Amino acid sequence: MTPIVAVVGATGTGKSALSLDIAEHLRTEGRPAEIVNADAMQLYRGMDIGTAKLPPEERRGIPHHMLDVLDVTAEATVAAYQQEARAAVSGILDRGAVPILVGGSGLYVSSVLFDYDFPGTDPEVRQRLERELAETGPGMLHRRLREVDPGAAQRIGAHNGRRLVRALEVVEISGAQPAREAAEPRAWHPARIITLTLPRDELVPRLDARVEGMWADGLVEEVADLLGDGLADGVTASRAIGYAQAARQLAGGITQAEAIEETRALTRRYARRQVSWFGRYVDAVQLDARDERLLPQALDALPVARP
Repeated sequence: MTPIVAVVGATGTGKSALSLDIAEHLRTEGRPAEIVNADAMQLYRGMDIGTAKLPPEERRGIPHHMLDVLDVTAEATVAAYQQEARAAVSGILDRGAVPILVGGSGLYVSSVLFDYDFPGTDPEVRQRLERELAETGPGMLHRRLREVDPGAAQRIGAHNGRRLVRALEVVEISGAQPAREAAEPRAWHPARIITLTLPRDELVPRLDARVEGMWADGLVEEVADLLGDGLADGVTASRAIGYAQAARQLAGGITQAEAIEETRALTRRYARRQVSWFGRYVDAVQLDARDERLLPQALDALPVARP
């Protein structure tokens, strides 16, 4: 059975480049491969610069799925993503190709790889919790979640308002805890996971330079266009790292220097969470993103690479 190849890791470790290298190699061996995006913000049309989304001309002719599938006004949910991404994976397998799942959004990756069930939603409960978030801030919601599910509160942290709202919604409508990775999760389909790593003292400068490059490459202009498309009304997209800061810069609330520094700090914090999340994948092959033999090492880890 052809396994899913998952290329995961923190922001800035080179996941997209390695996934394309793997796909090209498999193609030379007569095994077509297709890539499935597992970055939540790359689901959105028009959010390109701030998400480091590869433009079509740089995808080397490799088919890509789950990119540009949502308007910025739509809410991204892991439950909907799971259904659509798994359908994409199944279609790739049916075509006799190798699915390569690529991204750094931990729960999105896990929703495809493992047997997670996600509770439904209640619009009224969600709206009430969203109002509370807007009125009181995430700290109050975090304290409430800590009382009913301390584990979830610790994992989510006190600043991720959207995930706090979702966790409290699930607890309220079902009495269940939010979906999370079990100690020994059951696989949905056989998979080989490659986790790219970098020492933090090398990752942080790379992340800082990446944020600086986002502004230099026109993130503010991209956000200005997206605001015209309704970005400010988007529950998920409007809170994306970099996009929220650029929007505040455009509104005159902060300077460009402040927007860049805030984005850097949030990106570093997000990378720490990514490292922690992917560190739970006990069967993953961890590879140093700096290694000159990165591709050969990745191919050695794949049973599909040597048919």
